[in-house]
Amino acid sequence: MRLSVITSLALLVPALGFAQIPAAEYATRRQALVASIDSGVTLVYGAQEPERFYPGLIQLSPFLYFAGFDEAGAALLIVKRGGVVTSTLFAQPSEPAAEVWTGTRSTFSAIRDRLGVPARSSSGLQPALDSLLATGLPLYFVTDHQGSGEYAGNTNGPGYAFVRALRTAKGAAFQIGVLDSVADRLRGKKSAAELTMIQRAVEITVRAHRDVMRLIEPGMNEFEAQALIEYTFRRNGADRPAFASIVASGPNSTTLHYMRDDRFMRDGEVLVMDIGASYRGYAADVTRTVPVNGKFSPEQRAVYQIVRDAQAAAERVAKPGAQWGTVSETARTTLAQGLARLGLIQSPDAVFDARTGECARPTPAGCPQWSLYYMHGLGHGIGLDVHDPDQLFTSSLGIGSAFTIEPGIYVRGNLLDLIPDTPRNRAVKAAIGPAVRRHANIGVRIEDDYIVTASGTEWISRAPREIAEIEALMREPYTGPAARDAGIVEWYK
Repeated sequence: MRLSVITSLALLVPALGFAQIPAAEYATRRQALVASIDSGVTLVYGAQEPERFYPGLIQLSPFLYFAGFDEAGAALLIVKRGGVVTSTLFAQPSEPAAEVWTGTRSTFSAIRDRLGVPARSSSGLQPALDSLLATGLPLYFVTDHQGSGEYAGNTNGPGYAFVRALRTAKGAAFQIGVLDSVADRLRGKKSAAELTMIQRAVEITVRAHRDVMRLIEPGMNEFEAQALIEYTFRRNGADRPAFASIVASGPNSTTLHYMRDDRFMRDGEVLVMDIGASYRGYAADVTRTVPVNGKFSPEQRAVYQIVRDAQAAAERVAKPGAQWGTVSETARTTLAQGLARLGLIQSPDAVFDARTGECARPTPAGCPQWSLYYMHGLGHGIGLDVHDPDQLFTSSLGIGSAFTIEPGIYVRGNLLDLIPDTPRNRAVKAAIGPAVRRHANIGVRIEDDYIVTASGTEWISRAPREIAEIEALMREPYTGPAARDAGIVEWYK
């Protein structure tokens, strides 16, 4: 894949100064959000201040997308009348007694200067909204959800609470439109500035992968690797991890979302590291699987190569205009063929009897045997959320798409015990049993990040991923954390 985008994105950094999306871009987003409505008031709510002693504020992504404001207790009102769109940000005013605990709040004039919208006290939101609705304008709402699909629908957020109270006050007949589908469509196509943020998050994540590969050795605990990973994130300017780091060794490598990160690694095991930095709110998501002792065993090597082949096959078809279903099926076919070669399934199309509701891809003949080892989707969008809306799931890959490709194979140690006892399954277990026992507790996932530009689909997460590359890097001595990125100061000016 082409490398040209990396250079071109890097050149954008000085122009962005504080690596901040221009105020004009936020204004364009707000215009696009209400383009389909004739007139009305649109409410976008931000996050509340976290409970005392809990982690710091993580701004709600829909609000961050349309307002670009990262302080607590804020809301955005977008008003459209007669084709004219105006916006007002309602924020918490200066309050020294509160600021001594949580930090200085932006002044209203500073908000106006930075974001290009007038700002008022959050106490004025209700009166302003009541006045606007009294003129007959309808109300629309962009909900508080984080991400898309199974991650959507946070009905406990502050915006929901505000809207529920409003509906109670005005009666059940009061109608509120929801603009989530419009917001997700807009977020699914990343701008050049957003791609720069994603690229930066990915670059920091790759640094962490490279550093930790030199560190890993038998007898080390998973949390030691996690600590170096997250130290590298912050040392190079990341806000935080974009999600809970998955550092999973041995049998833990076969658990998709293992997050305890507290097991001592043993010689002869693999380690799965599914990690991602968040930079200015934008997420990376990069997974590597490595041998704890620095050299893949024949069994580990065989499973790893199948996963890598599946990823490479998906990459070849993940071109602009491609349908995600085609990309996913290409990877699945490659995985099934490889599993059959190893004897882990009887044939690429072989099936077994699954319990009701436990087969992700049922067919009239039965449950595909490959699904015993590969039970998740091929990838997802990335952006303000690690599972972000992307056009690839509603239409096809296009300019501005940012997404992952992450095939995997997970041979659980107790796999044979999990298969229901039926006449057909007894024959299945007899056939695949030797291979399952030979490859038990080997979990392999390889995940990379990609963006689509006018130049095509670009692989941007260039951490070592070929077997020879990983083994070569792990042979290098660990001499302490790598030097901090020399450009970090420029990013923070």
